[in-house]
Amino acid sequence: MADELRRRIRTGELRPGQRMPTQAELAEEFGVERTAVRRALRILQSEDLLSNVSKGSPATVAPDPRRALTGAAAPPLPTTAALAPRIATAFEASHVEIDALCLTSISLTLAIGEPLRQIHAGRLKPAKVDVRVLLPSRDIDLAFPAPVDSAAAGRLRRRWLAQRNAQGQVLRHGLLALRATHGIDVHVSFRALPFTPPVKLYLLNATEALFAYYTVRRREQEIDHEHLQLYDAEGSQSMLFSFVEGAGLRDTTFVEQSLVWFNALWETISSELVLTS
Repeated sequence: MADELRRRIRTGELRPGQRMPTQAELAEEFGVERTAVRRALRILQSEDLLSNVSKGSPATVAPDPRRALTGAAAPPLPTTAALAPRIATAFEASHVEIDALCLTSISLTLAIGEPLRQIHAGRLKPAKVDVRVLLPSRDIDLAFPAPVDSAAAGRLRRRWLAQRNAQGQVLRHGLLALRATHGIDVHVSFRALPFTPPVKLYLLNATEALFAYYTVRRREQEIDHEHLQLYDAEGSQSMLFSFVEGAGLRDTTFVEQSLVWFNALWETISSELVLTS
């Protein structure tokens, strides 16, 4: 559907500034459900070909779609800005599937807060939610965060482990509570990696991959009332690159291979993770 609508924009059948058909009309024309229509429209919005994509009024063709069609893609955004709206969109599906590989789950926990509020307000009602999270094992020496002076390694490791466990517990508790409050079939699983991930990856409903690098820097931080020099990465500010299935061969292949990679780690070298100290 995205490919056909993109063709219509490219050929001028859909003109700059023109209002698109309604989602109901597109669903009828292509013989699909509205969730598929919204996904196709979001793909074109991510390519700067459409604006005003929402559940309400019809979307509008961009004023200058030629710029997007010649390859001027929208820039990536920091995790704090990019992740929450993508997670919220993922929760519009009947079966929500979220896979995450990260250093801690704090960004994911914060991003899921809004769809949880929408569910409790009665504006969202998925039937099933499956969340899988890969985090570094407690049994390894982390590459980062790590102190410049190895004498402080124990304190820093204990602090990271406490944060990893607390954030994971908040995420799991918030999601599993939906079973009792709304009768949603929820499953949340954690597994431990035997290495420090140099990147973060979020896979949403097997159709979108959000990818970012952990860029390690030297910085100072106060821990237990002492200022320490650390090698660390600011994960919340990592720039997320979005790849959407159906948005061309490159994006589709990236999503597919990211799923293969995640599943391979989950099923082979990862181990059971218990969120306790």
